[in-house]
This record gives sequence, structure tokens and C-alpha cells, in this order.
Amino acid sequence: MRLTEKQNRFYKDNGYLFLAKVFDSKEISEMQQVLPVLFAKDDPARVLEKDGHTVRSVYGCHTTTEVFSRLVRDSRLLEPAEDLIGSQLYVYQFKLNVKAAFSGDVWQWHQDFIFWREGDGMAQPNALTVVIFLDDVTELNGPIVLVPGSHRGGVIEPLARGGDSNNDALMLDAYSNSPAWISNLTATLKYTIDQQVLAELISRYGTVSPKGPAGSVLFFHSNLVHGSGTNISPRNRVLSLITYNSVRNVPQFPEDRRPEFLASSDARPLERLEQSAGMAAVSSIAV
Repeated sequence: MRLTEKQNRFYKDNGYLFLAKVFDSKEISEMQQVLPVLFAKDDPARVLEKDGHTVRSVYGCHTTTEVFSRLVRDSRLLEPAEDLIGSQLYVYQFKLNVKAAFSGDVWQWHQDFIFWREGDGMAQPNALTVVIFLDDVTELNGPIVLVPGSHRGGVIEPLARGGDSNNDALMLDAYSNSPAWISNLTATLKYTIDQQVLAELISRYGTVSPKGPAGSVLFFHSNLVHGSGTNISPRNRVLSLITYNSVRNVPQFPEDRRPEFLASSDARPLERLEQSAGMAAVSSIAV
């Protein structure tokens, strides 16, 4: 699926692109069916909310689950991502983000690239994240909120909060003796945007919060400022997030590198899987 010149320009200017109804209900149902097993598995790749039992994220399951292995190679995702990055790509990170009904917690305002630069040694922000809606996303269930255009200023050097005792006090007891990288996965992130800086960005650029039915897809730049609120609805909201990185931008991992499920060292270029014959044409961008 090739992007139009208008779509490419929109992404370059705004740092995101939203496509409604890329995947049909049967495809989404196939993905939803494997979620209970993934969420129930006690594994380091499964991250919990601060309550100690609600699932927040599951990482790396594209390497263990066939439906997600196919998803990361689907031409409807990979081809546009290649257009936007301008090179062949590999999966740098895959995760399922869960906003559980009534208890799904926030993701603080942040940029992604700084985590990859500081944690993994990624040199350039030549990566993007593709979000697949596995549930309907509404104004009530914690949609991602973006600051369009904020990627154009590059990395906003935030305060590293890892040594902040107030921050540590908010950490889940189960993670109190965990490696430093866990602070990048919980509701209290290590690198966040200063509130005054954020207020200035929002005053300049505004905000946008793409919402839509399950099967919709959101592409966004690794330096785009974004966050999300809590899920106050009675239904779960699950997103699948694929971070594609350029094969020319493989990190120089430190010796004490993060686990493979968080930052993949398998930089072999992905080969596209073409969509099923007869699939309906994808909707155009919603801005």
C-alpha cells in the first residue's frame, strides 16, 4: 500500500498519519483471540500497572505469536513505513499496550527517541511507531494525544527522573529491585517533558487525538510529543504498537543492554506480506 504525495507531506509536517479501517473485523478478531493467553502469562515481558495485577503492556510477542509475526510484515503497514523512513526496516520493538476498563493508567507526556538513544545507543530518530487499534478508541478510554509538529524541533532534553525519590515512591513494590529499564515501561516514565515546555508546545501547535474503530492505524514519528490519560470507560482498550527502525540505524548497544524483547538486535530487513485478495481499499487520512 503506497502513500500518496499528500499523505507523505502531511506526515512530514505533522509527525503523524491516521488511516481508518485498515484491517477488517475478521483480522482484528484473530488478533484479539490470542490476547487472553498473552496477558495471563507470567513473564518479564509482561508489565503490570502500579496495582500489581492489572496488565499494562506485553512486549516482543511478534516473535512467539503467529498472528503478530504476520502483522509486522503486512504490506499495509510495512510499505507505508518504508515510504516514510526511506529505507528498508526491521522491528526494533513490538508491544501490546492495554488500558484496562476503569483502571488503565496514564502514559506521561514524552518523546520516544530519547529512550532509545539513552537506553540502547540509537544514533538517529530514523524510526517510527505504527499503532493498530485492536479495540474501538474513544474519548473515554485513554486515546493517544499528540502534539502535531512537535517532532520538527528534535529531541527535547527532559529531566531524567530515574533518581528522583518521589518518582521511586510511586513505583510498584514488585519492581522496587528491578533493573533501571523498568522505569521506562511503567506509569512513571524516566524521561518526561517539562510542564512549562509542554504548555508552550501545545500553545504553539495544539493537540490532536486520533480516534476510530478497531482496525484503524496510526503512524507517528519517534520525536513526536505524545501521552495518554486513564481509561474511564467500562471496556478495555488494547493497541498493538510496532516500532520500525531503519536497517541503517541499528543501535550500538551498551554492554549492559536492555532485554531483547525491548530492543531487538535482529536487524534483518523485513519482507512484505501482501494483503489478502479482495480486501477493501483503506480509508484516506483523517487530520
